[in-house]
This record gives sequence, structure tokens and C-alpha cells, in this order.
Amino acid sequence: MNKFLFLNLLLFIAVSCKQPGGDKKVNTAAGNMDAREPRIFAEGIISTGDYETHPAFSPSGDTLYFLKCFPDANFCTICVSCKNDTVWTNPEVAPFSGKWLDADPFVTKDGKTIYFVSNRPVKEGDAVKPDWDIWKTQRNAEGWDKPIHLDSPFNSSGSEFFPTIADNGNFYFGSSREGGKGRADIYVSKLINGKYATPENLGDSINTPDNEYEPFIAPDETYMIFMATFPNGIANADFCISYNKNGRWSKAKKLPAPVNSEATEWGGKVSRDGKYFFFGSNRNKINNVLPGNENIQQLNARLKAAGNGLGDIYYVNFSFLDPQK
Repeated sequence: MNKFLFLNLLLFIAVSCKQPGGDKKVNTAAGNMDAREPRIFAEGIISTGDYETHPAFSPSGDTLYFLKCFPDANFCTICVSCKNDTVWTNPEVAPFSGKWLDADPFVTKDGKTIYFVSNRPVKEGDAVKPDWDIWKTQRNAEGWDKPIHLDSPFNSSGSEFFPTIADNGNFYFGSSREGGKGRADIYVSKLINGKYATPENLGDSINTPDNEYEPFIAPDETYMIFMATFPNGIANADFCISYNKNGRWSKAKKLPAPVNSEATEWGGKVSRDGKYFFFGSNRNKINNVLPGNENIQQLNARLKAAGNGLGDIYYVNFSFLDPQK
């Protein structure tokens, strides 16, 4: 592609998806659709039959950042789509992604910063990192700045996952750093007097000798939804929820079916208005038998469509899965 056209395409993506500040109390992510059971989101545009997962919406809900991954989920790229009236645009690769493994986008409440994890080198010319670190990019007048690597106390010699920030600035994330209770644990770095403190392990109510990561923290820190692999491993990872009661986290419980399934669920976030829970899942529409005898054209179309078991983005009414609502 001509360099001039390519730069203008990136500018178009950045400008067309510009968001107002976090004061605007709207969320058009799923429209007004009632979803008492998980539904595939934006089928054929966002969820396509490729591997799509880990949705992250702008505060107003009309820009979506998400992952498109290789079928084995070992390499992912952050993509972006905008909502024009009632239709989502065909996704493009986000301007700050596309070369390295990038994952777990999180958009701040003012829409001006995106945090994500990546294996990209910290310094130009270095080798690809063997672990994942947290990075951020900030909005400028023309799009997004060059990503910045976060230093201590966030990144470690292990991998970091799924940064999320409460409205008071407290910074939650998963990490495989040394000294944890399991192979990966959930931590919080509290913002105290304008500075981030040493990350704290969230303790036995949340973390086990297995894997806990991908924490979504409620804006007011009243609850947290996270991904756990105990006891069946990554192939059947499930969502758990814990409540903050007077500064202490309750014993985590699994979210009910049909949000959790026999497949993998991950990358979950609640929309800013609190109405919907969005997540990724590799569940399959077909259970043991097709609706009828299909010819090769019909079979190929089904294999290449959303719900084929690779990975899609789903949403459900949050009130139907929150035990305290």
C-alpha cells in the first residue's frame, strides 16, 4: 500500500473513533437488546469465525478494541471497530499494534489511555521478550502515541496480564512473578498520594496454587470478576466473582452457567453502564448433531462462521449473573 494512503488510513481510524470524556453516561455497546443468555456480539463483523476475544469498549461504548488471534491463540493482535449509528465498522488493526504479540486492552474511564500487554522489546533492537509486560499508549491530537513500557512496580521478570484500573486509580493485574501463591496470581498496586505502591497479592480468597488472572475490577471496587483455571486447566477456564466487603475480598465463587461452559471463557469486562458482561469463549453452536444433512457449501459456511468453536465475543445481561443483584 502507498505510504501516504496508509498514513491517512491510520489517521482516519484514529479520528473517526475519537471519544468524548468519561462524563458522558451512555453505553451503546450492545444497544437495548435483552440478553438473558450469552449472545454472540456483532456476528459477521466483530465475531466472524476467526478467533476473536478480549473486548474493551471506550467509555461511551461506541469504539471497541479486541483481539484477533491465530487459531492456537499463541499470537494475537489488537483490532478496533467503531459504531456508526447501529452498525459496527469492519475492524482494522489498531495503530499501535500489528507486529508484536499484543493482548488484554483496557481503556481508561476518560478514554485517553489504553493499557495492554505485549512481548515487544523494551528497547529498540532488543530481542522479543520471553514474557509479557504491561504497556500504555495515550491519545494525542492525531491518534495514539508510541506505546510506553511501564516500569516497576508493575512489570517483573515473570509475565503480567490484563491490566484494569478502578476509578480511584488502584491498578489490578495478573502476574506469574515470583513469590505468588500459584503459577499466576492477581495483584493490586494502590495509588497512594499520587504514587503507585508495591503490588499486593490479593490473598487466599482469590488466589490458589493454580492460575488466577485477568481481573476485571468494578469502577468502585465493589466486586471483581476474574478467570481461574482451577481445577480443570486452561481448556476449561471459568469466570469467578468476589465481593469487596469492608476492604476484604469474599471467597470467590464461579459464575453460573450458561456464562461458564465446558469451553474456555476469558477476557471478561462489564460495560461502563453496568448493564452487560462481555467476554470471549470458544464454545461451539453445534452439540453432537447438525440441524440437517448439509452439502459441502453449507458445511464450509458453517465452519467459517461465528460459533464454530474457535473463539467469539459474547455478551449477557449483567443482572442475570450477579448473585447480589
